Amino acid sequence: MNHTWTYNLSFDAPTDLVEPRAGLSRNGHTIVAVFLGFILFFGFLNNLIVLILFCKFKTLRNPVNMLLLNISISDMLVCISGTTLSFASNIHGKWIGGEHGCRWYGFVNSCFGIVSLISLAVLSYERYSTLTLCNKRSADYRKALLAVGGSWIYSLVWTVPPLIGWSSYGIEGAGTSCSVRWSSESAESTSYIICLFIFCLVIPVMVMMYCYGRLLYAVKQVGKIHKNTARKREYHVLFMVITTVICYLVCWIPYGVIALLATFGKPGVVTPVASIIPSILAKSSTVCNPIIYILMNKQVRYVIIKLYFPQGMSGIIDFCDYLSCGCVFGKRAFRAEKYHWSPGMEMSTYYVAK
Repeated sequence: MNHTWTYNLSFDAPTDLVEPRAGLSRNGHTIVAVFLGFILFFGFLNNLIVLILFCKFKTLRNPVNMLLLNISISDMLVCISGTTLSFASNIHGKWIGGEHGCRWYGFVNSCFGIVSLISLAVLSYERYSTLTLCNKRSADYRKALLAVGGSWIYSLVWTVPPLIGWSSYGIEGAGTSCSVRWSSESAESTSYIICLFIFCLVIPVMVMMYCYGRLLYAVKQVGKIHKNTARKREYHVLFMVITTVICYLVCWIPYGVIALLATFGKPGVVTPVASIIPSILAKSSTVCNPIIYILMNKQVRYVIIKLYFPQGMSGIIDFCDYLSCGCVFGKRAFRAEKYHWSPGMEMSTYYVAK
């Protein structure tokens, strides 16, 4: 086995995979292992709860929620296939997966991560389109499944090339995880990194910001007509937009910036210690996503209450609680009617356009 790989995000790190990493102390590896253990436990637990809820309650299995389920599945796969091995490697103070394990780790984690990123961008467009571009939309599982399948195909398009010669996967950061070989100076690798950055990070971010920006603008326009409920509605949507975008940017932009610095910056500009923080932030998305997109959804909260209090469940869904479930208003202003809701009822019956 060849042990002469170079680090992705550190140009000064030793190249022997067997020796302990000089870039991060034993205490440093322990601290990283603690953070990864936290992410592994809660990321797996949160996404497992989501999967159980989707399996148990048929009312949650609508077309838009298929995207949420896809995000949860990809995040759980990251926890199982990636965070676990990185956690064990930090406990040992070095990469324990070998050369082939490193390639596999880099591939599957890049693949699952991009699936999650693209699904989040598609979800933002779905929310935008259902709330602002149509007057009535019926349940269309074909489009939902097409979006889910498209996210996986798109991800494979960008993660398979390093396995067949366009760039490669290798050790990164403090030597306890693997990813694309960011520090390679070849023209092929550089071109791949530029394309990966544009098509798998910049474009999804732009799509999310545009769609959520337009969604917020549409809510404000409706608020000018229906002022009684406008303030609560705008605050609700504003909170959702800000939380979603900030979480996305905090989890993924630092990793993208560090990768670009390692690719185009001076040798040694990115140290193993500096590179490990963005890597942890990226992995933390597996904990944040199910909380922000699913467990904070009032429809899901009602289902959880129904699960534990089956005889005492009733609730009222208002305008913004339908953001990830269906159509509320189109190009003209609509007034949302409030209805008593239970998990066995169809969400599309709760809102009447006036």
